[in-house]
Amino acid sequence: MSRRVSETAIQTGREKSARPRIVYDDDCGFCTWSAAFADRHGDFDLMGFSELTKAEKVRLPADYERCVHLFADGEVYSCGEATEQVLARLDPNARQLFGALRGLPGYAVTREKAYRWAADRRAWWGKIVRRESL
Repeated sequence: MSRRVSETAIQTGREKSARPRIVYDDDCGFCTWSAAFADRHGDFDLMGFSELTKAEKVRLPADYERCVHLFADGEVYSCGEATEQVLARLDPNARQLFGALRGLPGYAVTREKAYRWAADRRAWWGKIVRRESL
């Protein structure tokens, strides 16, 4: 079950030892379903955009509402890289696959283009799978 990391932990930097935290668009049914899927199959904290504090927003890109993010190990991953990091934490085989793919020229650009293609169609994906709230 997901849990929220406290504001105090963020301010003191203790989030480095906390579980990875997925930051997602909680107004999007597909995004909410995706976050719930990751939570059900992995070990994550979940936080919707509507729950973000000022301290958390400062850590995100200015256009943070365009994609998913992952706070993990003191780092912030966004968009395709965040999705890759989540999937790698869900499955050791995916972790190995992504490790190999990262060595290919142009992989990061292709990963982000694929993410953007899918993210730009989330209303359509939401017709297939969706969840209203967590």
